[in-house]
Amino acid sequence: MTGPGPWFLEDFEVGQVLTTQARTVTEADVVGFAASTWDTNEVHTDAVAAADGRFGERIAHGLLGMSYAMGLVSRLGVFEGSSVALLGVENWRFVAPVRIGDTITCRLEIVGVRRTSAGDTGVVDRLFTLVDQRGGIVQQGRIPLMVRARDRT
Repeated sequence: MTGPGPWFLEDFEVGQVLTTQARTVTEADVVGFAASTWDTNEVHTDAVAAADGRFGERIAHGLLGMSYAMGLVSRLGVFEGSSVALLGVENWRFVAPVRIGDTITCRLEIVGVRRTSAGDTGVVDRLFTLVDQRGGIVQQGRIPLMVRARDRT
C-alpha cells in the first residue's frame, strides 16, 4: 500500500520501508529546544566552549533528533487517523551527532505486526533510522505503535 493514510493494521507488512522528506536542522532549532527544555548544556549553546569539545562545534540535543524523527514520520501521513498509543522507545541509540546545518531524513522499517487480544487494534513495531545528508546513521531505535484495525477478527 502507498499513499496517504490512514493506514490500518492490515495495511502494514514486515519488511515495508518508508522514507521521509528531508529537514535541515538550524541554529534556531537548537536554541529553541534549549530554551523550551531548559537543557542549556554548553555543547548545544556555547560556540566557544563547544569548539574546544569532542565534536569541535555545537551539536543538536539527542532528544531533538529523536523528536524530529517522530515528526518526519508523522508527516508521512500513514499513521494519522489510525494511531492509538505510542508504546515506548526501545534500544534508541545516538550513533553520531546531529550538527547544525545537517539535513536529516528518517527511514522507517516495519519489523513486526501483530493483532492485540482485543482484536480491534494491533501493534506495529517500527525501526527508525535517522540519517544525515551524507547517508550516515545518526540515531536509530524501535518505537512500537498501537494502531486501529480495519477488521476485528
